[in-house]
Amino acid sequence: MELRHLQHFVAVAEDRHFTRAAERLMVSQSGLSASIRSLERDLRAPLFVRSTRRVTLTEAGRALLVEAERVLAQVRAAHEAVAAVQGVVRGTLRLGAEQCVAGVHVAGLLAAFRRRHPEVEIRLRQEGGLTLAEDVAAGRLDLAFAYRTRADSEQLRSVPLAAEPMTLLCHPEHPLAAAGPALALRDLAQEDFVDFHPGWGPRRATDATFAGADVPRTVTLEVNDVHSLLDLVEEDLGVAAVPRHFRHKRESLHAVPLAGTGESVYETVALLPPPQATSPAARALMTLLERGTAP
Repeated sequence: MELRHLQHFVAVAEDRHFTRAAERLMVSQSGLSASIRSLERDLRAPLFVRSTRRVTLTEAGRALLVEAERVLAQVRAAHEAVAAVQGVVRGTLRLGAEQCVAGVHVAGLLAAFRRRHPEVEIRLRQEGGLTLAEDVAAGRLDLAFAYRTRADSEQLRSVPLAAEPMTLLCHPEHPLAAAGPALALRDLAQEDFVDFHPGWGPRRATDATFAGADVPRTVTLEVNDVHSLLDLVEEDLGVAAVPRHFRHKRESLHAVPLAGTGESVYETVALLPPPQATSPAARALMTLLERGTAP
């Protein structure tokens, strides 16, 4: 089994298409097909189910993909570690981030990182916390900034960034706007909520808080971005339970603290692989963050 065979396999698995993968790898389609066949012979198992339009992974292919991504990540880390010993941070920084995470200004941090390490290619992907955690653990991302959604493991560790309490946002003329200085979760049992999809960290934290208090909650409108959530609340189509700093993003909305939920409902973290698997670029980014050298 050769390293390039694993690189070819991962490319086809990502694109689900031999022609597109060959174009991305800048190899001939016949050469790519031969590489995959060689890998299948070595493993004595078919890795893809081929059709005229696309390819899908077999069970063996899905099992190999997890390990292949991890091996390729380790190889990249080895190359970058050697460059770091020589005093230069090179390679690619693959960063994931949820929207509007507290404790880090992603754009400013990346700008500071680029000024200090111009030879590193930066790739940023925005996604929900569950997917980000899986991608860091699998080696598809070097690190991610997200709301905590799972416990640490052998493949994933977390560095706390910030913690916030829960705040309710509603239209200024909504009855809850005049309910008093604070609300209890039970006061919201009959409300229609606007919220993120379940893969996003704030949604999972909110669901867990309401479930822990044994208070039912109805989410009628699901979105994938903060501004759509705020737009829907501003049109009085529902209320939203969100991290406290969201209230500053739309001053026209009424914000009410939620009592009895604690001060750390929404915990934001940096998700990283184990220290020995953390790339030099990821370590350099975290150093900037921890020193507060980014705006």
